[in-house]
Amino acid sequence: MSALLEGLFSGISIGSVLLIASLGLAIVFGLMGVINLAHGELMMLGAYTTYVIQNIFKPLGEPWFDFYIIVALPAAFIVAAIAGLILEKGVIRFLYGRPLETLLATWGVSLILRQCVRSVNWLLVISVGVFCLLFFGGRVLVSRRLDWEKIKNAVTAILLPVSTAIAALAGILMGSVPALSKAWFSARNVDVTSPKWLSGGVKVLEFQMPYARLFIIGLTAICLLAVYLFLNQSNWGLRIRAVTQNREMSACLGIPTAKVDALTFALGSGLAGVAGCAVSLLGSVGPNTGQNYIVDTFMVVVVGGVGNLLGSVIAAFGIGTLNYLIGSGVFAFIFSESDAFKPLVDILLFFATSSMAKVMVFALIISFLQIKPAGLFPPKGRTAEL
Repeated sequence: MSALLEGLFSGISIGSVLLIASLGLAIVFGLMGVINLAHGELMMLGAYTTYVIQNIFKPLGEPWFDFYIIVALPAAFIVAAIAGLILEKGVIRFLYGRPLETLLATWGVSLILRQCVRSVNWLLVISVGVFCLLFFGGRVLVSRRLDWEKIKNAVTAILLPVSTAIAALAGILMGSVPALSKAWFSARNVDVTSPKWLSGGVKVLEFQMPYARLFIIGLTAICLLAVYLFLNQSNWGLRIRAVTQNREMSACLGIPTAKVDALTFALGSGLAGVAGCAVSLLGSVGPNTGQNYIVDTFMVVVVGGVGNLLGSVIAAFGIGTLNYLIGSGVFAFIFSESDAFKPLVDILLFFATSSMAKVMVFALIISFLQIKPAGLFPPKGRTAEL
């Protein structure tokens, strides 16, 4: 009995990680119909933000370091939300209603973000800053002219190569300074140290509940409640639901659909950043951190029903619990007490590893989708029309 209870708790904790990772994807993929393969990299940005905040708090000493996670959570949300907003305005906005192009574009963005984390340094930051200052600053200055609309394309055609050339030249001139060319993170994983109050755990019956896992479960509950209240109790939540149900009619009623799209994508991206902050408490952080969760999060959203938060909750806990109970051998141990289940026990023992458990769960999900292809709850809105 204690083995089953321990397995259920571990499964719920794994499900909480999946749920907090899939909350943002449920909004972006579910409500907007956007297949965002860069969602894992937004999680990675949140995890690296936590690492940076931790390093800022380390020199402050023991009393202050224990509270770095309180600062890291909103910081991870803001960094990922800004990255998502830039992604929406620069790429996604031009690809609504074109899922294949969106998938390819976000896959390319995910590769860029991973390589950026591996090679980012002060030299790259300065070069990008010079480019943005010249290009966008120049556009702002010239946009004050009355004939701006007529000369906009010509100004852009001039500013783009000039700004790129000057930024590249600045990078070449400063490339000889070792301190500027040293990578911040490199390709190696970095460790995030949990605060003291998240170390250890509480003993229940014959097993221990780690404080870090309990913290993630509580954080997931808070994020879920906040998303529900935002979508159902706020004016912008009402606008998001209206655009989801009928985009054309919402535009006719004066709802700024472009702002709604940007806000929705930023919200989903910010939640991915919070998920990255939570995941960083469970292990090391690396450029491929997000790739470890992207497939499972998509499975959660699809099984739960695209765009349905309740379905995502049920699917996350179900998939997480099944993964642990099968992979840890708990199911095999329970059924081994009776000789009648010996053939089933042999099958369960074969799948009693973390990798093989994923195979079995994936096969079960495929079988489930043959019966209910729309998931537990059918999708509504823009996704249902595709």
